[in-house]
Amino acid sequence: MREHDFEDSYDRPSRRKTKRPRFDDEPAPSRGGRMTEAERGRLAQLREDAYVQDVPGGADRWSTWGEADHGPVPRPDWVLTALAAVDTELGVLKTGKEADVHLIRRGLPDGTHESLLAAKRYRSNEHRMFHRDAGYLEGRRMRRSREMRAIETRTNFGRNLIAEQWAVAEFAALSRLWHAGAPVPYPVQRQGTELLLEFLGDEDGTAAPRLAQVRADDDELKELWHQTVVALELLAAQGLAHGDLSAYNLLVHRGRVMIIDLPQVVDIVANPRGLEFLERDIRNIAGWFTARGLPESETDPAALVAELRDVAGLP
Repeated sequence: MREHDFEDSYDRPSRRKTKRPRFDDEPAPSRGGRMTEAERGRLAQLREDAYVQDVPGGADRWSTWGEADHGPVPRPDWVLTALAAVDTELGVLKTGKEADVHLIRRGLPDGTHESLLAAKRYRSNEHRMFHRDAGYLEGRRMRRSREMRAIETRTNFGRNLIAEQWAVAEFAALSRLWHAGAPVPYPVQRQGTELLLEFLGDEDGTAAPRLAQVRADDDELKELWHQTVVALELLAAQGLAHGDLSAYNLLVHRGRVMIIDLPQVVDIVANPRGLEFLERDIRNIAGWFTARGLPESETDPAALVAELRDVAGLP
């Protein structure tokens, strides 16, 4: 980004501005000024809405697949890529400090093909509360110094960039982990600060319970712990830690532990505090299982941290 893109006209004497000529094969600038990807998407949607009169079948919008970043391939058979599909809002699944999760149904207007999706939407700039972002953002450096300054000083523009970084980071982490075989929901698409994810639940729209809501006997508890350890090993093999792991962001879907809520995923090599986040994750989740009756000899946080460090190739 050119330096003068962010300069205000009153900061320097008025002068005639001239444009540098572009060669025929030189691509046009991808962005200008302070407009983020989310804002560009919002304006594009407003323009589109001005031309679209009716969405068929009582749906709320046309599919946004055509304007979004797509999840990894090969895609599951249930992913609907037809641009003629429509999205219908079915309600709120979860509200949080940084984002809300909605249940939507994406399908063809004639009802021949449809699936349920979880739409994770980061809150608007006025309501966002990324109160812990400083530590997580270490290791995620941006090339543009003005954007970094905006993030560091938490201007409105900077907070909007942070929200975009959270969405991009979560989508990338989910894509990477799903491709590696980790138990995460399939990331269908990302448009701006909205993620569309595989819905983990029943066909009637009932969401899978959080681990914290599950009442398991001793054998079931031991099996859930084993699945959790395997999931953490798969993350560590990718050099990652969840960063905010607890029994509230693990779901139990059809007997299988699934990891959710990954915007703060931490690169335990690049982030100077990576091991600190990893150790905290282990203490939190091991403490929950111990409090539910699993023997400390099974959970042993120190032993698990050492194991995960070895899996990640750390000294």
